[in-house]
Amino acid sequence: MRPSLPTLRAGLRNLLLLTACALASLAQAAPFAYIPNLSSNNVSVIDLASNAVTTTVPVGNSPYGAAVNPAGTRAYVTNADSNTVSVIDLATNTVTTTVPVGFFPHGVVVNPASTRAYVTNNGTNTVSVIDLASNTVTAIVTVGFFPHGVAVNPAGTHAYVVNNGTSTVSVIDLATNTVTATVPVGVDPIGVAVNPAGTRAYVTNSNSGTVSVIDLATNTVTATVTVGAIAFGVAVNPAGTRAYVVNSNSGTVSVIDLASNTVTATVPVGFFPYGVAVNPAGTRAYVANNGTNNVSVIDLATNTVTATVPVGANPVALGLFIGGPAPAAPAAVPSLQAWALLLLAATLGGLALSRLRTAQRHRS
Repeated sequence: MRPSLPTLRAGLRNLLLLTACALASLAQAAPFAYIPNLSSNNVSVIDLASNAVTTTVPVGNSPYGAAVNPAGTRAYVTNADSNTVSVIDLATNTVTTTVPVGFFPHGVVVNPASTRAYVTNNGTNTVSVIDLASNTVTAIVTVGFFPHGVAVNPAGTHAYVVNNGTSTVSVIDLATNTVTATVPVGVDPIGVAVNPAGTRAYVTNSNSGTVSVIDLATNTVTATVTVGAIAFGVAVNPAGTRAYVVNSNSGTVSVIDLASNTVTATVPVGFFPYGVAVNPAGTRAYVANNGTNNVSVIDLATNTVTATVPVGANPVALGLFIGGPAPAAPAAVPSLQAWALLLLAATLGGLALSRLRTAQRHRS
């Protein structure tokens, strides 16, 4: 039994509805990068779909580190000369709360549950634990000298704090807020990143020009990778296959193959690059260039800079500074994939109508 014309029309409407839903999912906006500008006392918000600054948020004095919570609702920015953390509502891009912490805060990270933030206080050799429901400091953990970068494992059970003055990493048990291990690394470490599997931490050693690879099951260094001069920020891609290391004095980014722990590419960027983060899709890396007041956008398929975004004065951006909500954007230009869906829907609909009309003519 052949379908009637009304039945076929209903089927076509459903097909077009499914196509529209697919197009809507394809047109979702990209996340944002939140870049603290040390000398401008503000944060540049970059739309990663257009690589343009969409707004600038005033914060405290000498903003340094930034972290976006996994829920994509808040960004936390350390203000080194104000001894505070600014809490930015990402729906409105306004500071809603300012949290006092220790002296000269640098690094900040949010746990996977978005319930706690951990802030390194470079001048007091401590880590402030912030309860994000109340935006109050609920614990202070003593670590090594001049703590800088900080990372939390994907399980949310441990934090890894880089101590620049003692060339070590403090391992904090987040259930008890106590240091349970101290790992010697290279000279003057700065940044740290944990891989998505939670098995390795990668620590940049600025005055060694190396990266220490820490086995998190044993808290021991299992490999040391030579990179460029004054290694600063580090980020691992979502697949856990590559690490991207900023070499401040070389003006480059070293690309490390994490299977072999070897540098496979070196990408020139701006002057005195500091922070680096990878977008959730794992297709782009964003590098804050402190000396040229811009952000380099690296295509990770080709390891080439494809865009440069001007920001404020002396950006640092230490931490996981990419995330945030996808705003309701006006109709975007359909991609090739979107046009293919439209063409498929039109072709199937046309063929079905043609067959039905032919069959009806034959019956008549």
